[in-house]
Amino acid sequence: MTRERRRGVLSIDEGTTGTRAAVVLDDGGAAPAAYLPISVRSPDHLRVEQDGTEIWLNTVQVSREALDWAAANGVEITGVSISTQRATVLLWDTVTGAPLSQAVVWQDRRYAARLREWEPDWDARLVEHTGRPVGSRAPLLWAAEEAAGNEAARRAHAEGRLAFGSVDTWLVWKLTGGARHVMSATNAVAAGAYDLRTGDWHEPWVTFLGCPPDLLPRIVDEDGDFGFTDPSVLGARLPILSVMGDQHAAMIALGAHRAGQATCVHGTGTFVDAVAGDRPPAHVRQVPGVLTLVGWRSRGTSVFSLEGYAPTTGSATRWLCEQIGLFESPAALARLAREHTGPTRVRFLPALAGLRTPVWSPEATGVLTGLSLSTTRAELARAVLDGFAHSVCDLLDGVEEAVGRPVTDLFCGGGLATSDVLMSSQADLIGRPVRRALGNETASLRGAAYLGGVRAGLWPAVSAAVAGLPAGPVFEPTISDGERREARAEWRDLLARHIAAAGPGPRGTEPDSQEEPPS
Repeated sequence: MTRERRRGVLSIDEGTTGTRAAVVLDDGGAAPAAYLPISVRSPDHLRVEQDGTEIWLNTVQVSREALDWAAANGVEITGVSISTQRATVLLWDTVTGAPLSQAVVWQDRRYAARLREWEPDWDARLVEHTGRPVGSRAPLLWAAEEAAGNEAARRAHAEGRLAFGSVDTWLVWKLTGGARHVMSATNAVAAGAYDLRTGDWHEPWVTFLGCPPDLLPRIVDEDGDFGFTDPSVLGARLPILSVMGDQHAAMIALGAHRAGQATCVHGTGTFVDAVAGDRPPAHVRQVPGVLTLVGWRSRGTSVFSLEGYAPTTGSATRWLCEQIGLFESPAALARLAREHTGPTRVRFLPALAGLRTPVWSPEATGVLTGLSLSTTRAELARAVLDGFAHSVCDLLDGVEEAVGRPVTDLFCGGGLATSDVLMSSQADLIGRPVRRALGNETASLRGAAYLGGVRAGLWPAVSAAVAGLPAGPVFEPTISDGERREARAEWRDLLARHIAAAGPGPRGTEPDSQEEPPS
């Protein structure tokens, strides 16, 4: 009997710190991933940048390695899916195909002070239409200023050969040989000018920022028309089946499909995303940093979500290991944390790029406190993971407060989620069970492929792709309600004292101010 040939999707996951690609098979699992790191540069304390050419070359290399695996294992590739970091943007020349600037990463805060001046006039209007306030990032303002002040960009724009977009726009344009200049809805919403009602750019804000309309990509569904890959790029003409922001793709892969279900993904930052339903949710209360987003847009129908994020958890771990040298690696930090089982007075606040929730303070800095001569490296490692867990609680509390109802299920993923200590600490401080999804480190990669695979006929629905996967372990709370309340009260006191001592800007402590998340 001839065995039926397996089918799969080539899935690309373009993160902030690395590029990976793998074949997602028709049983829902992912083949071994090819991976390359991406450089991230910070010329000063406000700017965060990357090289668009490096992103592209990495993408081609890992994609070809994944396709080689498919050929060697007899897997038919039905198409390509892409998940990307959100709100990282760049400009390029459509004739030469070369970037005309460094890519501005979602952690960049160069406009924070200027944007604050526009909050009184714009916050309420933007929250109503786009689900987010002015915030501290403005990709379209950057595009406008580069098109006017960058000599190469200004010349290209005058000659009609300047393009702007986020990482997904860039990759699709390159993969299709310049045939498509588009942006998926979940990436457009992160750019800060997506109108939740119309599904298009919010023209009043675009006009105010001065962004030339001809630079803007066309917004399409996550499984919309992204064209076909140019055979000269990957060696085959394949349909681009789906393109998504990484956190939204993770929601699909981790199993958050119904209203009330949520994911917690630990990547460069930590993101809590809750499904809100088929209409933009009415916030019971405006909570700092909790925003309304498009969870995904498929076949003309939107699923909306609420999101809060802490910008530096995974990047704080890398900073502690690589720049400060306190730990050999993130894995070593997690192993050490298991060794400290007793109480600790050490606290770590991972606000290395400001705070969003429960207080909006882009100027805030990190805190390491409670040290003494008896402090061990294991105790310090435990404090770092506990600080991440408290940040998750802040985000979850904010999402629930905004929507006015509790999250029913919390699925966890991302690199740091492999730590049992972190998962247990989250369950203790939240006071509810926490499920770690198996294969969570490939969640974004698989989620984009599941949506694209439905379009290609691999599954009837995304729920069917997830249904066949084994369930991950559940972590139950182990401390009493009194201990939990005491721990959370101590954390809130640390936050309050630190914000007061830091002396943030005039609106940094207002409870109704917000910040927008990226990737």
